Amino acid sequence: MSSTPTNPAATGGRGNGIPRVIVATTALLTFISFWRAAAIVLNDLASSAYYAGGEAEGYIGKTAPWFILAIMLFSYAVRAVYVESCSMFVRGGVYRAVKQSLGGALAKFSVSALMFDYILTGPISGVSAGQYLGGLLSELSQHAGFSGPFAESTVAGIATIFAIIVTVYFWWENTKGIPESSEKALHIMKLVTVMVVLLIGWCIYTVVLRHSQLPPFPYPRNLHFSPGALGWLVHSSLPHMFGIIAIFIALGHSVLAMSGEESLAQVYREIESPKLKNLKKAGLVIFVYSLVFTSLVSFFAVMIIPDSVRQSYLENLIGGLAMSLHGPLIARLIFHGFVVVVGTLILAGAVNTAIVGSNGVLNRVSEDGVLSEWFRQPHPRFGTSYRIINIVVGLQILTIFISRGDVNFLANLYAFGVIWSFAMNGLAVFVLRYTRPGQREFQVPLNFVFRGVQIPVGLGLITLTLFLIAVVNLFTKPVATMAGGVFSVILYFVFTISERRAKNRGVAHVEMDQFNLELEGELSPEAVGARPGNILVPVSNHFNLYHLGNVLDRIKPGRRDVVVLHVRLLRRSASGENELDADQLFGSIEQHLFSQALSMAEKRGKSIRLAVVAANDLWDGLLRASTALQSSTIVIGRSAHDNTEEQARLIGEAWEKLPDPKPQFNLEIHLPNGDKIYKVLGPHAPNLTANEVNLLHRLWLRFSESLAREELHHHDVVHFALEEVQKEIEEGHEDEVVNRLRNHLETNQSKRKSKS
Repeated sequence: MSSTPTNPAATGGRGNGIPRVIVATTALLTFISFWRAAAIVLNDLASSAYYAGGEAEGYIGKTAPWFILAIMLFSYAVRAVYVESCSMFVRGGVYRAVKQSLGGALAKFSVSALMFDYILTGPISGVSAGQYLGGLLSELSQHAGFSGPFAESTVAGIATIFAIIVTVYFWWENTKGIPESSEKALHIMKLVTVMVVLLIGWCIYTVVLRHSQLPPFPYPRNLHFSPGALGWLVHSSLPHMFGIIAIFIALGHSVLAMSGEESLAQVYREIESPKLKNLKKAGLVIFVYSLVFTSLVSFFAVMIIPDSVRQSYLENLIGGLAMSLHGPLIARLIFHGFVVVVGTLILAGAVNTAIVGSNGVLNRVSEDGVLSEWFRQPHPRFGTSYRIINIVVGLQILTIFISRGDVNFLANLYAFGVIWSFAMNGLAVFVLRYTRPGQREFQVPLNFVFRGVQIPVGLGLITLTLFLIAVVNLFTKPVATMAGGVFSVILYFVFTISERRAKNRGVAHVEMDQFNLELEGELSPEAVGARPGNILVPVSNHFNLYHLGNVLDRIKPGRRDVVVLHVRLLRRSASGENELDADQLFGSIEQHLFSQALSMAEKRGKSIRLAVVAANDLWDGLLRASTALQSSTIVIGRSAHDNTEEQARLIGEAWEKLPDPKPQFNLEIHLPNGDKIYKVLGPHAPNLTANEVNLLHRLWLRFSESLAREELHHHDVVHFALEEVQKEIEEGHEDEVVNRLRNHLETNQSKRKSKS
């Protein structure tokens, strides 16, 4: 279906017969406050508090809380590296940052390590939540007299089943394309905050009452490594001869406490202006919150849970802490249940983040030509990159089965991806100091200039520390080293082979139209070549373009212009860039989509205009694009995962958030069976049914008799009724009004059902 110079659908071509696509390089983003940004990151970062402390103590003994504290303090330095990375606006995120500074080979390795991190995030979070649930059920069963404490294999089985159920649930949610919500993240963090405040207060009360002692100080002589803590160094004298090596081994077993740091770069694009200032505020909130929560949990666990039983709670540390507090048993059981509920929410959120993150990273490398377009082919119904999601979730479920509910096993594997992704990002930013010198909005502190050359001491020390921990972990975590190494090597070869095959095939596809990509900073009617009052038809899936076909069938040539718009949704995990290159917005998927749209227009002898814009919220991006293009009508197809009323409600909410003055739009929702639903976005006269008109007329007649000397119109009755409702609300009777309205809606719905 290649286009020709006489292509009637190729309106706007520059004389060469090739249709043009306007690519808006400025993303239409929905911005969030630094509080919401902090909540999103903390939903990922705070989940490590549920397992990091117990995992560390299992390897290095009772000094673990001090090393958890050290890692949390060090995390502030690592966060500074991410802040500098964000401030450079490196297009393409971490992948392109490493590629520009270190080359394609190391870029593919860094993505491999990051993918290992993401694939392990889901299983460790799901299994950890399952361990907490199993621990609670064991406590309840024991105290109810049903049985004794559950065996470890029973709790592990519960954890495995629960993790699989949660992973499958979020697989389906991501396949459907349910967007992440900063509002939901904020609500979860409010609930977590209540739990943390109660936990800290109760722990302080218990510590004071029992005169508990601090854990042993982190001297090398106080480190008691378990048999599995030294790995290949178990027969070496190095850890005993050199205290610094022992310290780095302990830090390596505690590094999971800062897992989730990379999420900060992922939300940078969405933070409201001034971006860098708000990013720093979000970073400070995250630092203080995670420092207090993660560190104190580890300290209080050693100080409060008796040594004789603490080993049985290492995979359920906060649950064990709840059951060891001073107070009535029933109160401790209730609080334990609250801990599990909160933990399940935050850990389940981390499972979702892992899937979203993996999908975003692999989509990014696919767009860059490293993975073939096969991976990004949209779902026939939902339009999501379901093949990537299926592969990621399949690997996660396989990992859960292999782990058999063992958090320590997963933590060892997880540490490999965490530390190496941090180290590679630190090295990339370090190298970019020299390959891309110049002023930056922010730099990691401690920079000196010697003979005109900058010496980034602070950044160098952070990167060196990360690599030292990473190298030590290679020797102390043999299973993780082998598994992570094998995974990274396999994925590296997959990337390399796929990239070479893509280059050999070339970028041209004879079965698809070729397009002239014209970059524009902003969308406008002039740029697109459409007159004001045009019809905007958003498209996302070339399997479902029936609404575009309906529009093309009904319009008459020359009467109104049709703009076919693709909103490229920017995945939160893909990168932190603000502006985008054309190849990031228009790839093989968009080529398939617009080729199909052109084919439909050609068959009908109609003209269409083509445009692409990026956004992080579909409805907000669509409405802002409609405003910029001065469209009068928006025609959409039925959502794959929302009913039409919910679809109309969501787009109505997005309209309310538009800046003033808000334009009015006619909204048409087309259904696959040919039915259409018409709405108006913005204030407008309601469409009254015959019953409503008759009711209004009867009221008017009745009031007219009582007010014979007054001039009364139908609209006066409506105005009076509305003011009476407003008066009731202002007098504090809003709940009563809402209940009456709810009863009215339920009655009408019942009547409609009985008639049908």
